[in-house]
Amino acid sequence: MKNIKLIFTLLAIVLLVPSCENDGGDSKIDTQNGAVPNVQKVEDSEAFVNLVAVNNGDPINLQFTIGVGEGEELVQSMDVLLFYYKTDGSVYKGTLDNDVTSFPKTYSISQADLFDVFDELNSAADIEVGDQLLVTTNVTLKDGTNIQMVNDDGSNNFSPNIANSSFYDVIQTYNVACESDLGGTYNYTTTNASAPTGEFAAGPLTGTTTLTDNGGGVYSIDDASFGGWIGLYGPGNVATGVTFTDVCGQLSYTDADQFGEIFTLSNLVVNGSELSFHWENDYGEFGDTTLTRTDGTDWPPLHL
Repeated sequence: MKNIKLIFTLLAIVLLVPSCENDGGDSKIDTQNGAVPNVQKVEDSEAFVNLVAVNNGDPINLQFTIGVGEGEELVQSMDVLLFYYKTDGSVYKGTLDNDVTSFPKTYSISQADLFDVFDELNSAADIEVGDQLLVTTNVTLKDGTNIQMVNDDGSNNFSPNIANSSFYDVIQTYNVACESDLGGTYNYTTTNASAPTGEFAAGPLTGTTTLTDNGGGVYSIDDASFGGWIGLYGPGNVATGVTFTDVCGQLSYTDADQFGEIFTLSNLVVNGSELSFHWENDYGEFGDTTLTRTDGTDWPPLHL
């Protein structure tokens, strides 16, 4: 049951508050006695790497600020790092700036900057749909401790409570994508919702859902189960924290829900104003959903 899982989640957070997380370097990350960066995209700036502009040789301008999210009095300096994730699994690491001591500081990244920072990127042909650019920092404290937010292999080196903070973001990601316009409120119909603990809701479960445009083809979903959890566990049970990502028409679930569960899509079908798919998560819950537009337009040709 979801309420039982919520109790365990809250207990885990309480237990983690006084504890430390190994940062992979010579220290331990502890937001009570340490520090973390705050990386923010500049409002109204480009939220993704526009593949069309890259291929046309048009300028791109990714603007963000680097600040201190917590522990400002402890910070000596930061190195601003970039990671580039290829669709084939390769990860490139580069340094944009060293020994930054004045915060917040604003940066702008152009196509030329990407080629300068990454030896592996030499032309527009090396930038492909589905690639990702990640911005973060290494933090050096006044006592000499180094806090590494992302490991050299590109894996995250911070705990879920840091990742889910509402006060700061320790990383920002720019998807290599195309223009996307999926934001809006839609009617949903969900059937055959099921849970591994035996609950089942044949449906149809109906209601409305809102996809909130976060930029760069990323959309927050107010309930990633589209009424499925309500049918299984009762009113008030919704899957939050999950996003849809549209990368040049390729749709996928991204980010984990409030319980750390990962959602996936299958059987995606576009039929005019209706978008149908099967969703499931790694806890074992699943359902079949149709989203219907009510604005008189059709869904774009989305695919998996």
